[in-house]
Amino acid sequence: MNIFTHPKTAEVDARAAKLRKAAGEDGEGSVQVHLDAAFEGQTAKIFAIYGKGGIGKSTTSSNLSVAFSKLGKRVLQIGCDPKHDSTFTLTKSLIPTVIDVLEGVNFHPEELRPEDFMFEGYNGVQCIEAGGPPAGTGCGGYVVGQTVKLLKEHHLLEDTDVVIFDVLGDVVCGGFASPLQHAERALIVAANDFDSIFAMNRIVAAIKAKSKNYDVRLGGVIANRSRETDQIDRFNDAIGLKRLAHIPDSDLVRRSRLKKSTLFEMGDDPEIKAIQDEYLQLADQLWKGVPELNADPMKDRQIFDFLGYE
Repeated sequence: MNIFTHPKTAEVDARAAKLRKAAGEDGEGSVQVHLDAAFEGQTAKIFAIYGKGGIGKSTTSSNLSVAFSKLGKRVLQIGCDPKHDSTFTLTKSLIPTVIDVLEGVNFHPEELRPEDFMFEGYNGVQCIEAGGPPAGTGCGGYVVGQTVKLLKEHHLLEDTDVVIFDVLGDVVCGGFASPLQHAERALIVAANDFDSIFAMNRIVAAIKAKSKNYDVRLGGVIANRSRETDQIDRFNDAIGLKRLAHIPDSDLVRRSRLKKSTLFEMGDDPEIKAIQDEYLQLADQLWKGVPELNADPMKDRQIFDFLGYE
């Protein structure tokens, strides 16, 4: 059975259509599906990680999760991409997704237990993959919304210190924006190149719009897969962002993915130790709290002219 033709889906779609509003609340001309309110009584620190597709968000998220766990924190990582590969370096497998287990109970979420869709990974990090429909057959954002509902229904944040949402590409609309409605800070992963900085600028605009109605605020930028950070830093200075960490373009990162391992399992030679330490300082910085950033994104044509060398 396909979730996108199931009767319960029709009910959800009808409810979503009823809640849909045109214009204004999340920015000029926006059309939004208003999802559930913030987690009641949650005390976990929640981070949503965005960035251009292929920039290394899953690698960043997984190693940041381990870094938090090395600091003694109870961590939950939630993959929000239909590819469902956010957590495989933590679990050493592609774990069953929320969409998989919902299909197994005929889409009756009340029949699920946390152990049906949450799995323990390296160093105790708890892992959930939202999953999604086959390519071209439906909206993956709906599944992200359902995953958030399961977290609430099963009170999974009550015994968790840190939650990391690893979100699909640079998509920040519909269900893929639902982590922004619950996160304390949104972080952006970017490389020192035109495409990822251009995408980052649009993500900044989306987060700024969401911050008008929700508590989420920009936390900063994680430079990834880059030898230098000059273009990222120049852009950050221009709009009011801050770089929190720099993960270099190291072949050890590529090899860790091939080995289905986090960087914390790749030994302790000086190069890998330096990257591990960068993740540990980032986790410590985020746990202690980073100030909110009131960045002002550029217009598309403005950033096109701004980026690059003379």
